[in-house]
Amino acid sequence: MTVFEGIPVSPGVCIGRIFVLDTAHRRVARRRVSPDQIAHEQQRIRDALEASSEELGQLLTEAEKRLGPEAADIFGFHRGLLRDKSISEPMLQRVADEGVVAEYAVQEQFRVVADMFAQIPDPAFQTKVDDIWDLERRVLKHLIGEHAAGIARLQQPAIVVAPELTPTQASSFDRDHVLGFVTDSGGQTSHTAIFARALGIPAVVGLKRVSEVAEEGDIAILDGDRGIFILNPDEETIEQYRGYQKHAAEIARSLEDLRDLEAVMRDGTPIELLANIEFGTEASAIRTHGADGVGLFRTEFLWLTSDHEPTEEEQYAHYVEAVREARGKPVTIRTFDLGADKYTQERALTPERNPFLGMRSIRYCFQNPQMFKRQLRAILRASADGPLKIMFPLISNTMELRRAKMMLHDVMEDLQEEGIAFDRDMKVGMMVEVPAAALTASAFAREVDFFSIGTNDLVQYTLAVDRTNEQVADLYAAGHPGVIRLIKEVIRAARRHNVDVSCCGEAAGQVEYALLLMGLGLRSLSVTPSRIPYLKRVIRSVDRTLCEQLARTVGSFDSERQVSAYLRDRARRLFPDLVDGRAVEGGAG
Repeated sequence: MTVFEGIPVSPGVCIGRIFVLDTAHRRVARRRVSPDQIAHEQQRIRDALEASSEELGQLLTEAEKRLGPEAADIFGFHRGLLRDKSISEPMLQRVADEGVVAEYAVQEQFRVVADMFAQIPDPAFQTKVDDIWDLERRVLKHLIGEHAAGIARLQQPAIVVAPELTPTQASSFDRDHVLGFVTDSGGQTSHTAIFARALGIPAVVGLKRVSEVAEEGDIAILDGDRGIFILNPDEETIEQYRGYQKHAAEIARSLEDLRDLEAVMRDGTPIELLANIEFGTEASAIRTHGADGVGLFRTEFLWLTSDHEPTEEEQYAHYVEAVREARGKPVTIRTFDLGADKYTQERALTPERNPFLGMRSIRYCFQNPQMFKRQLRAILRASADGPLKIMFPLISNTMELRRAKMMLHDVMEDLQEEGIAFDRDMKVGMMVEVPAAALTASAFAREVDFFSIGTNDLVQYTLAVDRTNEQVADLYAAGHPGVIRLIKEVIRAARRHNVDVSCCGEAAGQVEYALLLMGLGLRSLSVTPSRIPYLKRVIRSVDRTLCEQLARTVGSFDSERQVSAYLRDRARRLFPDLVDGRAVEGGAG
């Protein structure tokens, strides 16, 4: 039994067999197969080599037409290597002799060939090393792509283990067959983590090299509450975790009765509980979990899970579906937050060195005005069907806000001229995600109808900590005194100017931070839908005085560790069944 500790990103416990999902960008682990699978693995190699050869043949033909015979010779060389039996036969032999998966055999043989070329004194051979690596990636793409597609055909429930997962991969998971997932890399607020919470499946990220150690088919336990992943657990540990699962199910059942009750503190203070969603269909969670509306529709996921830019009609279909599913309750749509993600960086002619500080979010939209206007048109058209709000992400100065509003008004005029219905009084707001926006909130409050505090990015930019980087996860702290002070500043500015303010970051869904946020004066929280029953229980069990006292105490601390320890201790005392307090057992792998 080996215990790995990572970053918990989606709660819950699951027990099951492992499905390992490799990526062509990482070294493939040496995993064994049973003797009856050897012939199948060898055929996979033959098929991948043939598919790669056909692909190169098409590239060769195209290169001859466009670039001439000299450039085409490059693909001819690549194709010749693939057909060379001195390369393919050792791959097949390695599978037979060592009983390993096709991906590993292919990668190891290309490594042997690359080393051989590199050691030949002639520079003509040494320069071919990059060609070998290019060929390796091409063949692995076919092998791993085929294996990745196999996840959609899972016949038995499994825990997915991968070096990393894209939103596209996560969105394709079948909830009936994917029990949960773990990855080597990632952070608590990465896109994939957000998807796990939306799917309602346990997930742990930042486990470093777990994908190289895990063997497909092995039994494992995934503890998304504590960030624990246990390989080959003993029977005693399995029984212990089955007890945890039973306890969690009992708590979930006890919370079902709260769905239709109001989120009101014991002293009568109302709290608005909203849902964060990624697709229009998810707006049904409003009824399922008893939400007051949608506080954040992350529209960039329409991009991140597609192979093309969503058309105006495709976007409109999602937006209007959310409005209709909400049945009269408000839906707040955030415009595209693109640019820092791998999807857009991989498609850029010149990827940015530091995309999180580059052309992302509203800046990306300004750089792509036609794309932005298509989205604005779709949002405005959907506003004719029910209460809809729009907010702009990553606003850092008033000129950006005014430019975004001007483009919105331009689109309104276009729709009016075309005779297309929309809500001319649609409320316009902005995300407060950078320190500059928080510190100058009073200036912004004169120009918007509402604020939404995005703690995911506010923490990242305030503390200079990449929120998707597992190596600095211990520095990413929503309870940092500096972050708390900025949130206070936004709340004060909103009150002075009579502007609505909510928090839609992941911190709002955690019991301890929800108590703090309410104590700071927030009366609207937007969270992952599954967290709403838990928060409703919390809200109905406390009063404003308790939360304000907690916030005052936290305000006297000078370190995030003090804040975190105090909040967690108070939350455990108040809600021992909702805040996990189990100690970590076993050793780290």
